[in-house]
Amino acid sequence: MNTQVKQLVRLREDRMVAGVCSGVARYLGVDPTLVRLLAVLGIVFSFGTALVAYVVAWILMPEA
Repeated sequence: MNTQVKQLVRLREDRMVAGVCSGVARYLGVDPTLVRLLAVLGIVFSFGTALVAYVVAWILMPEA
């Protein structure tokens, strides 16, 4: 039985800005490009609220 625990971390090797989107993509098991696209759309359509959430995630997520 595999007892490996999934961790939400920022990645160093697949980052464009801070590694938040690539870390979320790895955690969810999806393509990082999809997460980045959703992040940009979220920032545009939430009038910057998603940008604040991104910065908070950047600060709170540990780096791996």
